[in-house]
Amino acid sequence: MEVFFRPTPSSSKTWETKGLGGRAYKRVGITLNLPKITIVTPSYNQGQYLEQAILSVLNQRYPNLEYIVMDGGSTDNSVEIIKRYADRLAYWQSKPDGGQASAIAKGFEMASGTILGWLNSDDLLCPDCLFTVANKFPQDGKTVALAGRCIMIGPSGEPLKVNLPIQRTWAKMLFYGHGLPQMSTLWTRTAYEQTGGLDTSLQFGFDADLFVRLRRLGEIAIASDYLAAFRLHPSSKTSTMQNIYQIEKQLIRERFGKGSFPSISRMFQRIRFSQRIRDRLAWEKDKAQVRKILALARKTENRYA
Repeated sequence: MEVFFRPTPSSSKTWETKGLGGRAYKRVGITLNLPKITIVTPSYNQGQYLEQAILSVLNQRYPNLEYIVMDGGSTDNSVEIIKRYADRLAYWQSKPDGGQASAIAKGFEMASGTILGWLNSDDLLCPDCLFTVANKFPQDGKTVALAGRCIMIGPSGEPLKVNLPIQRTWAKMLFYGHGLPQMSTLWTRTAYEQTGGLDTSLQFGFDADLFVRLRRLGEIAIASDYLAAFRLHPSSKTSTMQNIYQIEKQLIRERFGKGSFPSISRMFQRIRFSQRIRDRLAWEKDKAQVRKILALARKTENRYA
C-alpha cells in the first residue's frame, strides 16, 4: 500500500497563466478569484492510458486545482506512472478498494474544492476545460452542475463521434437517460453533499443515480464547449458491463418511484433517434474543431505542466 499527501496551493496567490489554447486569463498585476476545482481519477490496471489522463488534467495549467488519484492496487505500471507526477498531486494512493464508486467517493471525502468532478483513467480532459468551467459555471444560486460536450475517441485517441449533453427534468432522466456525459460534467461540492454523495453499492449506474439526484436539487447548465473525451476500447466498462447497467438502471427508476416501464417504446425510439441525428450533425459541423482539440491535447502529452 502506498499513500502520498501534498498541501494544495492557496487560492489567494496571484497567478499569471494562459490556457493551453493560448487564451489569457490574467493580466499582470490582476488576481483571478478562480474557484478551487477538485478532480478525482480512479484507476485499476489502466497503465496503458493513465499517463494521458493525468497529463490532460495537469496540463490544464489551472492554478487552483486539487488533483487526487485513487489507484486500486494495480499490478501493472500504474504506480510508477503516478509517482512520476506525485509532486503535482494533492493526494494519491495505491491499495485495494471497494471498487470504482468507492474509490471516487473516498476521493471526494478528502476534497476541498468548491467544484467537483471525476475523470476515469482512460478518458481525457480537453485543453482549457477547467478554465471554461470556472468562467461559465452560473453563480445564480440555482445551478448545481455544468455539463459540456464530449468527444468519443478510439483506443489510440482517434476521434469517432461527439456526444452533446441534454437538458432534462429529473423525471425524464429516469425514462430517457440522464443525457449527460459523465467526464464533461462537474458540480458544486455543496450540492454533492446535499444529495448524500455517490451510491457505492452500484457498479455502473452510480453516475446516473447522482445526476438524477442533482437534477432534483437544482438546475444543470449546458455549455457548448467540448470539455472532455471518452475513450471506447474493448476492456472499458461501457463495453463489458451493459447487462449490469440495465439492471441498475431499473433499480434507480424504482428508487425514485417510477417503477417499471417498457424501455423500448415508439416514443423512446424517436427520442433516441433524434439524439443520434443531433450528435451526428454536430460531428459533421465540428469535425475540424474536434481534430484541432485532440491535436492540441497530443501536443502537450509529452510536456510536463
